Amino acid sequence: MNIIKNYSIKGSRNKPILLDIFYEASNLPLPIVIFSHGFKGFKDWGHFNLVAQQMAEAGFLFVKFNFSHNGTTPEKPEAFADLEAFGHNNLSTELDDLELVIDFVLNGSWGDQKIDANALNLLGHSRGGGISILQGTNDKRVSKLCTWSAVSSFDRFFDSYFTDEWEKNGVIYIPNSRTKQQMPLYKQYLDDLKKNADRLDILATAKKLKKPYLIVHGTDDTTVDYRKAKALKEAAPCSTLLTVQGGNHVFGAKHPYKSKDLPIQAQQVLTETIKFFRKSAG
Repeated sequence: MNIIKNYSIKGSRNKPILLDIFYEASNLPLPIVIFSHGFKGFKDWGHFNLVAQQMAEAGFLFVKFNFSHNGTTPEKPEAFADLEAFGHNNLSTELDDLELVIDFVLNGSWGDQKIDANALNLLGHSRGGGISILQGTNDKRVSKLCTWSAVSSFDRFFDSYFTDEWEKNGVIYIPNSRTKQQMPLYKQYLDDLKKNADRLDILATAKKLKKPYLIVHGTDDTTVDYRKAKALKEAAPCSTLLTVQGGNHVFGAKHPYKSKDLPIQAQQVLTETIKFFRKSAG
């Protein structure tokens, strides 16, 4: 298997994007899957490397990346070592980052393996799922879309407590239960969402989607409620909803993840996702 690890490209607002490419060499053009992580996530979280390996073994060129302002650094790609960058991240920046990654993969400057530009698929987890919906709907280069535990809106921090804190102090702090860090998020996040409300409206965008779309969501997801998946299904007429009974937000995975085998539910989800994308690959 060919693995290009921690390749750096120019991201949004003068921050780099670090990405990985997994593929099995082939004389035939490979279909592409580009994976976007979620909020407080990163490309090497938990089981994502195992996902990448299986995707490559299934015949895809699989790309996963760190959003430019997700708080990690090239020197520490698995740690939130740049909390200022995290605090200045916003949704428009992530959308711009995903487009930059698509451009980079399609231009082929990373290697000699042939790719099938007509089989470009997006896969996103949680907030990365929302970003993938926005990009996948509006980008004519994207042929298929799948989301895992995706959000249906970006209004998570809009209750009165958070908005009052933003107005008063210009910043709110998001606790990270795993690292025990208090992660800043500056008011520019709210300002960006208000300024670009139409561009960042997931459900309104999903109504325009005319590409095959697989929604995967667990019934026991306490981070993004299962009802969000139903809202996405109702909005996107071309979508299919795969319900994972008893599934949590990460389908049984955790970070760090040491096993060589995926959790049972995560494996089921990946198997169905591969089947879905293979259809688009012909």
